[in-house]
Amino acid sequence: MAKYKVAWLPGDGVGNDVMEAAKIVLDKLNFDAEYIHGDIGWEFWRTEANPLPDRTVELLKNVDCALFGAITSKPKEEAEQDLIPELQGKGYVYSSPIVRLRQEFNLRTNLRPCKAYPGNPLNYKEGIDIVVFRENTEDLYSGVEFFPLPDEVREVVKKHNKKMARFDSTPADEIAVSLRINTKTGCRNIVTDAFEFAKKTGRKSVTVVEKPNVIRETSGLMVRTAREVAKNYPGIELWETNIDAMCMWLIKNPMDYSVLVTSNMFGDIVSDLCAQLVGGLGFAASGNIGDNLAVFEPTHGSAPKYAGKYKVNPMAMLLTTKMMFDWLNEDAHAASLENAIAEVIKEGKVRTYDMGGSNSTLEVAEAVAAKL
Repeated sequence: MAKYKVAWLPGDGVGNDVMEAAKIVLDKLNFDAEYIHGDIGWEFWRTEANPLPDRTVELLKNVDCALFGAITSKPKEEAEQDLIPELQGKGYVYSSPIVRLRQEFNLRTNLRPCKAYPGNPLNYKEGIDIVVFRENTEDLYSGVEFFPLPDEVREVVKKHNKKMARFDSTPADEIAVSLRINTKTGCRNIVTDAFEFAKKTGRKSVTVVEKPNVIRETSGLMVRTAREVAKNYPGIELWETNIDAMCMWLIKNPMDYSVLVTSNMFGDIVSDLCAQLVGGLGFAASGNIGDNLAVFEPTHGSAPKYAGKYKVNPMAMLLTTKMMFDWLNEDAHAASLENAIAEVIKEGKVRTYDMGGSNSTLEVAEAVAAKL
């Protein structure tokens, strides 16, 4: 019997390509796992009006973790048009399966390491090593939105905030509202995770990234909570910065920052910027981590035009696999895989197109496997 059960969720587009690359490395390591395929992605939206079928949700209740490739996502109207004819016009609304996974399994921490490996021609600067902690279940991703705006919602908001009165003359079908929902528990959990990581890895600072001077209540709650949590970690400095300034400072002085912590939307934005500092989304790994389950995924999209061409960079997927090993406390596998990745990058003999090379997705994976 295998030591681990791993849900295998390729998704669609290049998700299948990079997952195939990951399997090359996993097989070379003789990783003791049973891989259980799960249906997820655009094809299941198109044919079942559900991109995350209930059977996949049930599967995830009985595994140790999951590896996830990539999924296609489209705006509301385009998504409905892609449904098979017998499902169109029946009120089905597309929602992101990965967002649903995060909320349903309380995968509250999105961990995104951004590390510049020596020899990568796409590095902004050598030595960058930033880890972003992104709250993963709340904020603008809560999915509480209104369009057209119901009269009762308008009146409740107006009752509690006079600023709503300026929209009195705006018709309901010309106004959309999204609620930014942050809880103190959510803020405390993500900040605590960031400080615990800093403590464990010997990092000296944690920077909370928000916008409390404008978004006073929700960003304010995050910053106030961060100050409370920081008191429990006297050896680690808490820095505070606004999201807009953070984007500027990361370009100017990326070496100054080590651990960033922020809410869901800002985390999504700033982690992509950090990824570009170390080579782009082809090197951007992530983990969606809860108390009982973790789902690991590269942060790039499904890139449908490249699907099946084995053109995209698999390093993000391979680094994602390394994160899975970390979470499972398979330290030897994690170290071995990261060292092999670093060697291939440093040698520069095998590279995908984004790095100026001509090798395929699978050729890069095979080069990494050869170093193991």
